[in-house]
Amino acid sequence: MAHGNSARRSRLTIGAAAIAVVALWSGLASQPRDTYVVNDTHFHLTNYIQEGTNIRDFLAIMGTKVGRVALFGIPLQQQWSYGNSGDFAPTYYLQTDAPLYYYSFTDAFIAMAYRSLTAAEQARFDPMITGFNPADMYAADHIRRVLTTFPGVFSGIGEFTIHKEFVSSKVAGETASLTNPALDRLLDFAGEAGLVALMHSDVDVPFPKPGQEPYQVIQTRDLFLRHPKTTIVWAHIGLGRVIHPVKDQVGIIEKTLNNPALSHVHFDISWDEVAKYLVASPESIRAAADLINRHPDRFLFGTDEVAPADQAKYLKVYTQYAPLFAQLTPEASEKVRKRNYERLFDEARRKVRAWEKANVKETSR
Repeated sequence: MAHGNSARRSRLTIGAAAIAVVALWSGLASQPRDTYVVNDTHFHLTNYIQEGTNIRDFLAIMGTKVGRVALFGIPLQQQWSYGNSGDFAPTYYLQTDAPLYYYSFTDAFIAMAYRSLTAAEQARFDPMITGFNPADMYAADHIRRVLTTFPGVFSGIGEFTIHKEFVSSKVAGETASLTNPALDRLLDFAGEAGLVALMHSDVDVPFPKPGQEPYQVIQTRDLFLRHPKTTIVWAHIGLGRVIHPVKDQVGIIEKTLNNPALSHVHFDISWDEVAKYLVASPESIRAAADLINRHPDRFLFGTDEVAPADQAKYLKVYTQYAPLFAQLTPEASEKVRKRNYERLFDEARRKVRAWEKANVKETSR
């Protein structure tokens, strides 16, 4: 009998939480959306040694300029190998030859930080699950486990990495691949649960030889085609520190945008290393602006900042993009900066909460 009462209380708790979340969404929707300048689809609260900005301090950094943020840590921990760097404690992957390894506790850390906030403060964040190995067939099970352990918290997965310059080769264990069934399995589950999937995968290899085929473009396209029911955001448009735009990259992206079978794919323009390409010249600015103006529903702004200390550092990329925003139509600018985020993540919140209601049978303790 006691067990029955406990189960009923658990179901009532989940039901009450669902009602509270719906009420919160309604309240948020009724607030003026134009108070803020931008939403951020790509933000790391912690760094490569799992240290970062206190979430309440970060709220102060967001201030009145940033409305909502897709919130996540970094799924990789940089090992401090005394044999490699001695007493020097590396905090970034370029500071040592020691390997990186997957750090699943990041998801619990983000969930607890989010839960420490008031309901009104929580409404400004969309936490993401990222502490999984995309080369592991059990990755999808980790995502499911996090959702059932922390119901009412997460709206997406990522940023997770498949191909990344200087990083992929440092990760201990099997190298992630765009053709690995483990990736298909986790993207299938993301689609089932309604999670937004934010994926980093370089469009090409670092320092390709002249005439070398960018095979990763084809593998990326095929991956996206295999998952039409999953909302995918391709981080950085596939670019990086030394990953330059490939030949006719604008044309390649335009083909994706014009393909009805890829309407579920979106692009974020986060990271100052990406901005340096898009605003490099009047010609590059015009090419990027023309592309976005033709497809304003498919691009999202993000910072890709990691544990910033102040608002100036946090919004550095936003300032860097001023020449690009100036050449967007008012409608396109509004969508890239705010509305596309709201559309994708509002829908993710609705779908994931519905999945949790159907699949979380009792409150985890």
